[in-house]
Amino acid sequence: MKIEFDIASDQIDGARDYQEDAYMVNQLGEAENGDICSLIIMADGMGGHAAGNVASNMVVATFNKTFQAKFPTPEVAEVLTDALNRSNDQIRASVKETPALRGMGCTMVSAYLQDDNLYWVSVGDSHLYLIRDRELIKQNADHSYGAYLDMMKEQGMEIDEQAGMSRNMLMSAMTGEEISSIDVSENPVKLRPGDRVIVASDGLDTLGAGAIIQYSSWSATAKECVYSLLKAVEDANKINQDNTTLIVVDIKEREARYEPEAPEVAAAAAEPAARVDDVQIPEEPSEPRSFKWLIWLIVLGVLGGGGFFAWKKGFIDNAVQKGGELVESTTQSIEAELEAEPQPEPEPAVEVKPEPQPEPEPEPEPEPEPAFVDRADAFRDRLKSGGHGPTMIKLPGGNYRMGGASSIVAPDEVPRHQVNVRAFMVSVYEVTFAEYYQFAKATGRKRPKNNGWDVKTHPVVDVSWDDALAYTRWLSKQTGKRYRLLSESEWEYAARAGTTTSYWWGIKPGVGNAHCFDCKSDYSTSKPAKIGTYKPNQFGIYDTAGNVFEWVHDCYHRNYKDAPDDGSVWEGGDCDVRVVRGGAYRSPANSMRVENREKFKSGKGQYNVGIRVARDL
Repeated sequence: MKIEFDIASDQIDGARDYQEDAYMVNQLGEAENGDICSLIIMADGMGGHAAGNVASNMVVATFNKTFQAKFPTPEVAEVLTDALNRSNDQIRASVKETPALRGMGCTMVSAYLQDDNLYWVSVGDSHLYLIRDRELIKQNADHSYGAYLDMMKEQGMEIDEQAGMSRNMLMSAMTGEEISSIDVSENPVKLRPGDRVIVASDGLDTLGAGAIIQYSSWSATAKECVYSLLKAVEDANKINQDNTTLIVVDIKEREARYEPEAPEVAAAAAEPAARVDDVQIPEEPSEPRSFKWLIWLIVLGVLGGGGFFAWKKGFIDNAVQKGGELVESTTQSIEAELEAEPQPEPEPAVEVKPEPQPEPEPEPEPEPEPAFVDRADAFRDRLKSGGHGPTMIKLPGGNYRMGGASSIVAPDEVPRHQVNVRAFMVSVYEVTFAEYYQFAKATGRKRPKNNGWDVKTHPVVDVSWDDALAYTRWLSKQTGKRYRLLSESEWEYAARAGTTTSYWWGIKPGVGNAHCFDCKSDYSTSKPAKIGTYKPNQFGIYDTAGNVFEWVHDCYHRNYKDAPDDGSVWEGGDCDVRVVRGGAYRSPANSMRVENREKFKSGKGQYNVGIRVARDL
């Protein structure tokens, strides 16, 4: 059995004035035996020093380059440890070159996944969790003073807390000095389909284990889980809440017909957070490298504020002040030196790109007048076998900008692009159990369980993309008209209904607009609401946001590069995986954003995915 990974990531700012965390998700491609491999690196700059963000960015970039230089390798634990030590050496070399940086540091956890094997290396108090069968299992060690006391207590040795030492004080960290304790997995943990791996900074401690498990169970995809947990951390609004970074990996069985990506695509680094341009790895740790570009980052750190990391002996209390003086006295000479220095050629094996910047939001445009649809024009085609098909309505043709504004929010929602859509017909409601059961009875197809819900008023769920496509073909034969699934661009056009915001009613989810698990509606999040419970959008279409996800025809692509601009279906990509849109009753409000995209295997039904159909004129 082969494994594949669905990975999502994001981060939020906490009480800090600047982001101290840095992370990178690298889809490394295949090992020599065909295993799919991914590398996750997350570093949390220590808040006691204003240049903690400098350390975290440096560690992520150095660790990534060191590991990739030896990939693939059978000696995973050794390579992970070496990459960590080389990253720490880089901090030491930088401090030697720029004394004002002394005292900066970070914690780090890196997870390496190769098929069903999970390896890791970590220092500090960041987290690597495995969620299996609704149990939260911490994999890596916690190097905080509080964790040490708890461990000794579990072993029957009560130790009095020393005065002046807090429980969150680190007993091991990456500061350029010798690391007192490194946690590395000599043998991998065996993963299985259905497992969920979470890599997180200590900000996730805002939530208890029970809350993490609950929010995870409510999330059908890795992306939903990331959003749900980060939103829960923000909603907790605890004093001194740290920055929080979260990477979630869903473990899935890889079908035999899966074809791996080309190596040059798979090797590209995905979404580095606040990544440095490039970091040279010293061949000899004792030799300092030139890192004068870091001075500019210190300025940002100083502006951001933050005290100093005082528990480690030998750190300089006035490092930031000296750093500011150093910046002031050397700015002109450094600029001249940097202009004179030839830029080194990047190593061909690894391209570390500059930090992706969100696209600037355009000036607010006047909201276009939507082409309102007269509900009186709704109709139902008669079926040859008796009865009627879904209620349909005609949408006028038009154009709109498809996608989101920022690759940081979701890299698969960009680039935003103009799409022209021809007029077509679409079902006013999501297809109900009763409507689908007509098809199932006529064709001998298995009927999905209705869970005791009213089949005439509840949307059908637990139908695969293959089922949905077969249903549209049956409608076509029954009516003599061409029924089909919407293309992804048609779906977004219909859901936007002439608006430009992330929800057709505005920029925020609000209350009482749709059915999702944190929409604060009056309906139970244990099941979808009846079709048409909430108001329709300006096109007269119900439940384009929330209730159940809806299959569209398109294969999944990682982004919109080279996407069609005429409203047509986009084949190619990974056609074993199809796109769903619209959010669902047990999914977070963010999943209802009109730009949001999720994906599922085409041959398997989901408890929260249903059908909306289109018809040609």
